Amino acid sequence: MSSAALDRLLAILLVAQLASGLLTLRAGVPATAPLFWLHGLVGGALLVAATEKVRRSIGPAVRSRRWRRLTLGILLTLLAAGALVGGFTWVASGRILSIGPWTVLTLHVWAALAAVPIILLHLLPRRWRLLRPRTAGPRLSRRTLLATAAIAALGAVAWGAAGALEAVQGGVRRFTGSRWLPDGGIPPPTTFYGEGTPSIEPDAWRLRVTGRVATPLTLDLEGLADLGVGTRDAVLDCTSGWAMRTSWRGTPLRAVLDTAGAEADAPFVTVRSITGWSVSLERRELEGAVLATHVADIPLPAANGAPCRLVAPDRRGLDWIKWVTEIEVA
Repeated sequence: MSSAALDRLLAILLVAQLASGLLTLRAGVPATAPLFWLHGLVGGALLVAATEKVRRSIGPAVRSRRWRRLTLGILLTLLAAGALVGGFTWVASGRILSIGPWTVLTLHVWAALAAVPIILLHLLPRRWRLLRPRTAGPRLSRRTLLATAAIAALGAVAWGAAGALEAVQGGVRRFTGSRWLPDGGIPPPTTFYGEGTPSIEPDAWRLRVTGRVATPLTLDLEGLADLGVGTRDAVLDCTSGWAMRTSWRGTPLRAVLDTAGAEADAPFVTVRSITGWSVSLERRELEGAVLATHVADIPLPAANGAPCRLVAPDRRGLDWIKWVTEIEVA
């Protein structure tokens, strides 16, 4: 495989890996499991292709003293290695691995996101020519096809080996890759960017319901409870790599919307946090959603979203908005 063909393959794999990774952050139903398989297989192929790229590139770059390109290349290699090794280590270890307060899976995601601007700097402007052939001949030679197939096969072996190591150690993961914590507990207090817990006085907290509603509402905790309270078992699947099935008690989101007279044909309902984080739910997702004030039969701890957080059973933890302060019908 030529250097240009290898660069084109790397570009395709990087785009596929980043796109599938971003999509998995919000994929919470079993039907999306193939997306996680694709992410693992592409990751294996990317690991093999990136290793070959490093083997070919470092020596010539040093000899020609292309220091700027070499610096970008080394930085990109470190970030890519951190993301790839972190992902494969997470699987192969068979357990939850953490470095300080962060899981290895969280560091895997952060390294991948940090690599994006470096990739753009590395490609722009002249390297975009590598995405198209220089000659008018066949776009893919037999040699390139065979090399690509070999990289895909080796990537599948790497992915399978990590899974085999996990199985030997008795590791069990949900289809999302998250590892199960014991049922019925209080979930660990994590946030996607590690932001702190805001200070909210329960007596001063208010929930505003706005947008396409007949009667805009402003509810305190007592007013929210007056609309009806129920308990629901649901799995909180955090993007940091753990999942827990536990009980949540609170007011169904549908009860709030019905009280406000939400328009039936409104396509989305946006739930916002006091921190600015938000999620938009489709109409089909509203029936199971709960505005929870309790977890595992105790009042919701502040770090877990008190006084009120969203429970969205078909979403990843990224969308279980903490510290809810507004609902907008759009």
